[in-house]
Amino acid sequence: MAELQVTQEYLGFSNHLVYLATMWKEFLDSDTFARGQDSTVGKVIDGSVYPRMKPTGMCAVANTGSQINWCGHHFAQANWYAFGRLAWDHALPAEHIADEWARMTFTNDPQALETIRRMMLSSWETFVSYSMPLGLHHLIGGDHYSPKPWNAKEPRADWTATYYHKADRIGVGFNRTMRGDRAVDQYFPPVRDQFDSLDTCPEKFLLWFHRLPWDQKMRSGRTLWEEICYQYRSGAEGAKQLQEMWKSLEGKIDSQRFEEVSAKLAIQTSDAAEWRLSGYAPKLGGGCMPY
Repeated sequence: MAELQVTQEYLGFSNHLVYLATMWKEFLDSDTFARGQDSTVGKVIDGSVYPRMKPTGMCAVANTGSQINWCGHHFAQANWYAFGRLAWDHALPAEHIADEWARMTFTNDPQALETIRRMMLSSWETFVSYSMPLGLHHLIGGDHYSPKPWNAKEPRADWTATYYHKADRIGVGFNRTMRGDRAVDQYFPPVRDQFDSLDTCPEKFLLWFHRLPWDQKMRSGRTLWEEICYQYRSGAEGAKQLQEMWKSLEGKIDSQRFEEVSAKLAIQTSDAAEWRLSGYAPKLGGGCMPY
């Protein structure tokens, strides 16, 4: 079984618009190569890859609560809906689910629907860019909300931020390759080999699997340091764009929900700016995150 976290414990709580179906689809469509090509995660959990291993399925840590709109953010309801749709049919596209939900929730106006769809489909990558780009992870403190990459004091080392980024004046990243702690060996070849090689590892996972110097050349031509800065700026701009797109829908959404979503997007834009600013903190030694 797969356990999905519908509640946004590490993704801005109920303050940030982050449509999770795009993330879940990447997960479900990923090929494990457990029994050769096309052994996707989705086919593992629907029983296709291991027919004798039954029952299989999906479960979730829910995001429903006591607020009158159920989830604290009107758009967070889309994640609860998307989990249900993907549990029944993991082959459904994230775009299709977003369209279904938006039509039933807000409007059938074609122009408004297109705007809402674009907001939803871009939101996950936007959040990643302004909070944990290039495979950086857990750059938070005990609240799991605010940026705290310098956090080095928790009851367990793997609850700290410094455990994950291992930044110093030389470089940043966690060496999980076969030359490091070998965590990459949990994957079947050729997935293991793809992540293990600096040449083939997708850049969005780069610092999860590799430790690199700050002046490492990226595929964009920028250095690693410049690329991190670029990602943070892009994410913060993306949050502003979500806010602007929603503003364009004034008069097409009922006033109560328009204002409630507007208030949440204002928080998100402010939070994204805070994450970006933490990324420009002076380069410090002693294990602190030197953005």
